[in-house]
Amino acid sequence: MRDKKTERMVLTAVMIALTTVATMVLTIPVVGTQGFVNFGDTVIFITAIFFGPQTALLAGGLGSALADVLLGYAHWAPYTLVIKALEGFVAGLLVYHMFGTEKIKWVRGMTGLFLGAVVMVAGYYVGGGIMYGFNVALVSIPENAFQGVVSAGVALLLGLALSKLKLDVLKKN
Repeated sequence: MRDKKTERMVLTAVMIALTTVATMVLTIPVVGTQGFVNFGDTVIFITAIFFGPQTALLAGGLGSALADVLLGYAHWAPYTLVIKALEGFVAGLLVYHMFGTEKIKWVRGMTGLFLGAVVMVAGYYVGGGIMYGFNVALVSIPENAFQGVVSAGVALLLGLALSKLKLDVLKKN
């Protein structure tokens, strides 16, 4: 007999850890805002696709903020906690269940991931504006947009591949 609450808690912890690691593995510094571009958003989007908005909120917020602290960007961690949590939640609201049928709902999926990326780009613009001034924060928009678009594309492709594997852990309740 499987304990669904324990299973969900463990999956959430794993996705938080994967988000942290994916954020830390490849970082490209953004000098103007003292931040960095990374590919942790791919894991946030995968989490949104398969585990829904609540788990994506936790994985995005906690996993990304932890990566900020561990990489020496602790000054960004409070902003990241909120921004990435909202990114995961917004994406999860629209993309969860999109791989539940044989036909992928690409428009809904792309819209959900795109809106999640928009939340991230806007959030870091506001955060950077508060910390360094809004003119300086403009520097982060292209890098964050690139990060969001690439992560969304990779997440959709990975989501499609993973959905075809029919793994028990990815089955919807």
